[in-house]
Amino acid sequence: MNGTLHMGHGFTISKIEFSAGYQRLLGKRALFPCGFHVTGMPIKASSDKIIREIAKFGEDFEGYQPPASNDDPDLEPVPDTSTATSASAAAVAKAKKGKVASKNTGLEYQFQIMEAADIPRVEIKKFVDPYYWLKYFPPIAMADLTALGARIDWRRTFLTTDANPYYDAFVRWQMNRLHNLDKIKFGMRYTIYSPLDGQPCMDHDRSEGEGGGPTEYTGVKMEVVEWSPAALEAIGNVINGKKVFLVAATLRPETMYGQTNCFVGTTLDYGLFSANDEEIYVCSYRAARNMAFQDIIKSRDNPVKLAELKGSQIIGTKIKAPFSVNPEVYVLPMEGVLASKGTGVVTSVPSDSPDDYATLMDLRKKAEFYKINPEWAALDPVPVLSTPTYGEMTAPVLVKQMKIQSQKDTLRLAEAKELAYKEGFYKGTMSIGEFKGMPVEEAKPRVRQKMIEAGLAFAYAEPDRFVKSRSGDECVVALMDQWYLDYGEEKWKAQAEKLLERMNTYSSETKHAFEAVLNWLNKWACARTYGLGSKLPWDPQFLVESLSDSTIYMSYYTISNLLHSDMNGSEPGPLGVTPDQMTDEVWDYVLASGPFPSNSNIPKENLLKLRHSFNYFYPMDIRSSGKDLIPNHLTFAVYNHAALFPEEHWPLSMRANGHLMLNGKKMAKSTGNFLTLRQAINKWGADATRLALADAGDGIEDANFDDTTANASILRLHTLIGWCQESADAGAGYRTGDLTYHDRVFQEEFINLAAETKRHYEATNYKDALKSALYETLMARDWYREVTFEEGMHSDLVRQFNRTLALLMAPITPHVSEHIWTSILKEEGSIQTARWPDAPASYQACPDLLAAGEYMRGTLKTMRDAEILLMKKKAKKGAQGGPAAYDPSAAKKSVNIFVASRFPAWQDESVEIMQRAYDEKTGTIDDAQIKEELAAK
Repeated sequence: MNGTLHMGHGFTISKIEFSAGYQRLLGKRALFPCGFHVTGMPIKASSDKIIREIAKFGEDFEGYQPPASNDDPDLEPVPDTSTATSASAAAVAKAKKGKVASKNTGLEYQFQIMEAADIPRVEIKKFVDPYYWLKYFPPIAMADLTALGARIDWRRTFLTTDANPYYDAFVRWQMNRLHNLDKIKFGMRYTIYSPLDGQPCMDHDRSEGEGGGPTEYTGVKMEVVEWSPAALEAIGNVINGKKVFLVAATLRPETMYGQTNCFVGTTLDYGLFSANDEEIYVCSYRAARNMAFQDIIKSRDNPVKLAELKGSQIIGTKIKAPFSVNPEVYVLPMEGVLASKGTGVVTSVPSDSPDDYATLMDLRKKAEFYKINPEWAALDPVPVLSTPTYGEMTAPVLVKQMKIQSQKDTLRLAEAKELAYKEGFYKGTMSIGEFKGMPVEEAKPRVRQKMIEAGLAFAYAEPDRFVKSRSGDECVVALMDQWYLDYGEEKWKAQAEKLLERMNTYSSETKHAFEAVLNWLNKWACARTYGLGSKLPWDPQFLVESLSDSTIYMSYYTISNLLHSDMNGSEPGPLGVTPDQMTDEVWDYVLASGPFPSNSNIPKENLLKLRHSFNYFYPMDIRSSGKDLIPNHLTFAVYNHAALFPEEHWPLSMRANGHLMLNGKKMAKSTGNFLTLRQAINKWGADATRLALADAGDGIEDANFDDTTANASILRLHTLIGWCQESADAGAGYRTGDLTYHDRVFQEEFINLAAETKRHYEATNYKDALKSALYETLMARDWYREVTFEEGMHSDLVRQFNRTLALLMAPITPHVSEHIWTSILKEEGSIQTARWPDAPASYQACPDLLAAGEYMRGTLKTMRDAEILLMKKKAKKGAQGGPAAYDPSAAKKSVNIFVASRFPAWQDESVEIMQRAYDEKTGTIDDAQIKEELAAK
């Protein structure tokens, strides 16, 4: 909670808001609480930025001067990221997509960002205290949501972290219980790490790269046998008798038997880094930085670079190829080598890799162009593995089949690579080496282990995408001792899968996304040292990580109003319970069906009230979040509920929505395509904003908030109020008495639409609910008004319709519905306490009426379309057309409708044949009998 709410927040909140409104119409005590998550790095990092900016520009930033041009040195960001290479910067630019781009404000300094959020400059200095953010922004969010008309029980709101001592006690209980259940462990593991912050950098601590994790490679050591002249000259005398290795990162160690050469990028920068007292590794600085934090090379904080080389200088160097049938190979150029992935050094196995084969063929064809000695590329592809589809030369076969002409054909090469790797891994068998004949899937880890045992390789990991911390630091993968949640552990995973199977996810896409995460999620660091949060109870030097203190907070809502009377927990609630009284034993009793805490000094009746409140409201009926939280927060909630609560308190449902676009484009402050919730309410009003949010979409795909829809909603709601007022004023002049045919059709239609709307609300498909509740209902009214123009509408039916419409729309447009309900219809009480307009018990559905009404509308449309066609023909022919048999422009006109009293003979015969072929017992029709009888006709 480090800023104001934008429309993306409003979109997700609207899903629960609409659901709460609907459930209350069913007579349920639907609890919709809202708290504020302030744990983690964002607030502390922003606070620290302001401290640095005050030191640079003064207390009120009076020393800041806008840069005169883009060359001004003041344009450099405040966080010092001097360790980033030019290649890293390119990776940053490439990575700024989607949600990342939406976070980019286009402003350089934190004080500018806050000014853009309408915070006075003189106020900004107060934000050096991270806890001031907790006082400033939550009340604004509460005011904005109240202005939207959200049905939130604000008595239950709270802040996370130790800013609220009650919630702090709750988190400490949660962590202690997980620790006692052996769900939290300590040990060495890979984690995404920020060297600048000195701690793991988890999803909510990142400004870029959410969802990214470590990818483990095999680092292959290829010893230099003979340097190229250019490299030898550039290196000088820094080697001092040490062995030098080019280090490649590969995901396919089992293919190393087929190396024919090694590739580097000619324009990339490489360093010679001191690995230990005896060895030097050649790779990119980015890779060396990762290796340093995995204790592969020294030192951990800053790898020692002895010399620097361009890739072009390394070309022609002879190296040893570990495990290859070719003991020595040459270093050759490759155009597609990236500095942002791997080490910048690539092993070449042209029998298995389409990229390697295409590049090798290019080099052979154009040796002079690529400035290489043809002998360096003379080694032919070596069969390594065999597949049922492509044989022993997978890459050459695919390159030929897909008509790939060169290494520049990147799209088809990417497709060929995927085909080759899937076929090889899942269906291939080894054709060479110690594990010949063994399935590739089994041989891969064994070959890797053999290489590591022989000292020819090592385990190496790096982030699977560019990750930047909130402090502006490019993150690495570090191997470190840490506390971690043992997600992925077999028994715990089985519990989580059982919970997911029982839980409603509202769409198959959402369920598949959960299943995919459960299949890969494994060991999550749950402690850090920087930011805001609760201390880890048994190791207080650490704070609980921000995605680990917010997995079961939903249960806290059920009792928060009894524990404290404000969001900070500074004042005890109606039970008079103090934070220190909320011991682990008390939490066990209240939330986890534990034994009565005999050592507690909380009165028994108060403990019973706490436990009753939890049991009354839990389990939670629905949790709604953006789809980007499925890989972390939502799946963590599944795991933690499975571990900490009995099955009767497991969540009943979770839904996920896509991101919200504005006018068909992604929200981004940097482009100006950005809208806060308050701005939308001020521009369109609460109900028009809510209506446009409902119309934006419901699935897991991205939704779209359209200004046109919001603008039209104002007029539509205004017109609706006008209609209700006019019909109420004219009620005495409407027809009374028995219902006519058109009355009954109209009644059947809006009763049927109410039932359809109910189904959509149950499925949380609010766009569809809006369609049936408003658009289609008003279409039915328009038709009814038209067909009863002469005789007039029925007074009771019009009132029943308006009452039903107000109720159907109440979850989405509560203010307009309330106005219609109380001010126009003069109904008793508030519409918020009214009940859903189910059909009366005596009502008998009559689908024939609906079909008849639809048929009449269709017939009339056919007539009108024919009239329009005649008018067009008449206008085209003009006076020369002569008198027409029918003049659609005539003042008086009539139409004859002919109704057949029976079907044509051939149709009657066909129906009789089908009746004879129908078997009532099985409910089937004998197609052969029908065919035989028809053939005999």
